[in-house]
Amino acid sequence: MRVLDYDVAGISTLAGKPGEVSKGLDGSDAEQVVAVTIAHATPREAQAMAQTFASIAEFVKTLVETRHRESLEAIVEALVPKVPPTPNELKEAAMLARARTAVIDSGDWMTAAEIAVAAGFSASNPSAQPNKWKRDGAIFAIRHNGIDYFPSYGLDPQAGYRPRKPLAQILRIFGESKDSWGLSYWFMSANSYLGGKTPRELLASAPERVIAAAADECEGVLHG
Repeated sequence: MRVLDYDVAGISTLAGKPGEVSKGLDGSDAEQVVAVTIAHATPREAQAMAQTFASIAEFVKTLVETRHRESLEAIVEALVPKVPPTPNELKEAAMLARARTAVIDSGDWMTAAEIAVAAGFSASNPSAQPNKWKRDGAIFAIRHNGIDYFPSYGLDPQAGYRPRKPLAQILRIFGESKDSWGLSYWFMSANSYLGGKTPRELLASAPERVIAAAADECEGVLHG
């Protein structure tokens, strides 16, 4: 049986026995070859299949390319903001970046590993205890570059670097009204209720005043 060659829009299909098709491919400069083997078929059936493949191959190629372009377009659409940020939003983002930088640069923060060393915890899993404190609401942590940082002013050196007990009450007062970054801003900001001092300054020496300031803050938010 001779090899039958069907060419449609530059896409060729060969029909014949394996050895015959293999010889037919000798010298081919095609970049890709798709081989379909048929266990049981007559020469006529094989030729009909080859003609069918040739007729739909260009359509399939075009469809794949179109889907690929659509996928890339969808990715680009997802990455590009739907609406450009407004000048106010850009200003707010810049202010937020400065605020976070000030928090990080304050030097008030310890990693779980640093707490483990100070508190004498096991070095094999240093984050276990600090993370448990966080889950239990005994302390909070800000997340920066994938790392949790705990406020050193929330830890009591006299108690083996465990969380100061009043801190848990303050966190309960704020509840969901402030996230971890919001809490960090509040603790490091001058507070009129505290005579211009910051909550972090007085947490160790006058915790009841800081608790009252937190309650006053929440009442002010509730009553506008």
